[in-house]
This record gives sequence, structure tokens and C-alpha cells, in this order.
Amino acid sequence: MAQKIREIMTGAPRTVGPQTSVVEVARIMRDDDIGAVLVAEGDTLRGLVTDRDLVVRVMSLGGNAEDHSVADACSEQLVSVSPDDDISRAVELMRGHAVRRLPVVEDGRPVGIVSLGDLAVERDTDSALSEISAAEPNE
Repeated sequence: MAQKIREIMTGAPRTVGPQTSVVEVARIMRDDDIGAVLVAEGDTLRGLVTDRDLVVRVMSLGGNAEDHSVADACSEQLVSVSPDDDISRAVELMRGHAVRRLPVVEDGRPVGIVSLGDLAVERDTDSALSEISAAEPNE
């Protein structure tokens, strides 16, 4: 059984700059079949944006989505883990902060993302979340 974040995280996360349009971010999510993108300036992590953030923080306002950058949608109050942290640390942070994804940061740089699904696949293999998370994506 995996013990460290680096053993279960998704490495090489997609990152965009804060001025990237939310439409471009939505296309990245669609094309890469992902639900979260990290927002960074250079090597410095500035935020995380999820597909839900795009809907709740931007699309629900109406108007032209092209007028909004990812800075308008991303979560800036980040909680992160290190690749060398124990998996239990991620569980604790997700519970305590009611989040489903954590950026993985090493030496100040984003190096991955760990999700609730990743934890379920590793720790609760008989759960519905584990089965859904391990399944091939819809086409």
C-alpha cells in the first residue's frame, strides 16, 4: 500500500497563467479530460481552478465568458502537500478544508495534484468512488 503522496499523485499538472481566459481553461480541461488546472506565475503556484469553479464563479454570472480570466475563477486560498508527505496528511487536509483536490508542491513549484479519487483508489478500493475514479473516462 502506498504511503507517500508521490506514489499516488498525478504528476506534470497542467498549469496556466492568471490572465488565461476561462474559455481556454475549459478547452484544456475538455481536451485533457481533467477537472482541475493549476494557476501559476512562472514556477510560483498562485491558485487552482476546477470545472466547478468555472461554472459557479464565472458562467453563472452570465455575459461573455471571454471577458473573464482564470484569476476571476480560481481558488487562491490554497492548501497544498509535498510529494514526501504521508497520504494521511492529504486526507486530514481534505477533511479539514472541505476540498477534493490538493496541489502537490516541491521547492515552491507545482509538481502534481492529488485528488479525493486518487485517495479512494489507494485506500478504499471497494468504494463506489474508487470504482468511478479508476474507470476509463467517458468519450
